Amino acid sequence: MTGATPDLDRAAAAQGFYSRWARLYDGLARHTPGVRRLRRDAVATLDLVSGETVVDVGCGTGANLPHLREQVGPTGTVLGVDFAPGAVTRARDYVTRTEWENVHVCRGDATRLPLDDTDAVLATFLVGMLPDPGATVETWLTEVDPDRIVLLDLARSHRFPGRPLNHAFGAVVAATAPPGTRDHHDDAPVRVLDRRVAAAHRAVLDACVETDHETRAGGFAYLSAGRR
Repeated sequence: MTGATPDLDRAAAAQGFYSRWARLYDGLARHTPGVRRLRRDAVATLDLVSGETVVDVGCGTGANLPHLREQVGPTGTVLGVDFAPGAVTRARDYVTRTEWENVHVCRGDATRLPLDDTDAVLATFLVGMLPDPGATVETWLTEVDPDRIVLLDLARSHRFPGRPLNHAFGAVVAATAPPGTRDHHDDAPVRVLDRRVAAAHRAVLDACVETDHETRAGGFAYLSAGRR
C-alpha cells in the first residue's frame, strides 16, 4: 500500500490551509472587534506571576504572546506551539521584531507536546481543530502537568442576545473550516465545533480542583479555567 493515510492527508491539508491563510488569520486574531479583550481576559485568568513558564498551545501567528510575556515578565518563559508552518513563521517574525529573548515559538503537534512540568497552559480558539479534544486536554494535564489551564473558544450561543445569530455564525464557521470538513465528519462544521468545544471544556472542569466557566460575547465565547 502506498501513499499517506486519510488522517495524514487531512492533517497535511489543514496545515496547508492555515499556512496559506496565515496573514488573514493574523489580522483577524489581532483586530476582530472584542477579540483582544477576550485574549487579555483569558491570560489574566491564568493568574500568572513573574518568572513562571507558560505554554500557548495552538499559538497561531502569536496574538497571545505579548499578553503572556507581560504577565511572566523578562524572567519568565513563554513557549508558543503550532502545527502550521506559515503561522509559526509569522509568530517567529513577530518575536524577532520584539527582541524578547524569553519568548519562543516552535512547530509541534498539540496532541503530543514535546515538554513537561510547566506552570500554565493556554489554548485559545484551538480545540475545535482537534480530532479528540477531550482526550488531548487530559493528556496536557497529565503529561505537561500544569498547575493551571485556561481554554477560550467560540461555539454557538445558547442564550440571548447571541442565539438568534447562530445561523450567521454557522456560515462563518463553514467558510473558514479546512476543506473536506463536512465530508470527513458527515455533519455541519458548526456542529462538529460545538461538540469539540464542549468535550474539551468538560475535561478541564472534570479534572481540576478549582474551576471557573463563563460565556462572553453574547454567549459565543466560552472561557473555562482550572487549577489543580
